[in-house]
Amino acid sequence: MGVALPQPRINYYDFGVIVVDGKTYRNDIIITPRRIVENWWRIEGHRMQVRDVWNYLAEEDLKGVDDVVIGTGYDGLMKVDDDVVRLFEDRGIRVHVMMSRPAVDEYNRLVDEGRKVILFIHLTC
Repeated sequence: MGVALPQPRINYYDFGVIVVDGKTYRNDIIITPRRIVENWWRIEGHRMQVRDVWNYLAEEDLKGVDDVVIGTGYDGLMKVDDDVVRLFEDRGIRVHVMMSRPAVDEYNRLVDEGRKVILFIHLTC
């Protein structure tokens, strides 16, 4: 059995930029306990739909996940469909939807508690 690697930590966030474990990203990303998905884009830029989740996540990414945090943008302009929340809740995963700055804090707090977390984060708007 392999040793579990620590989940990525967010070092910094501001409008249009996020630093994760020392690496800078300028496009929306997804952080899972296993990997970082760069350049996450949605079918409709300011709306998160189920297809926007399944187009980027494998079932393997969801194994053992406790929480999903969704950062809706600096000013919270990205809307999250109710179906997205239900998708995770039906799997017993807690969902936290909030503007991106508090989402970063919530993600880091949950990781510090030892929880397995997925973060979807919209960096602008």
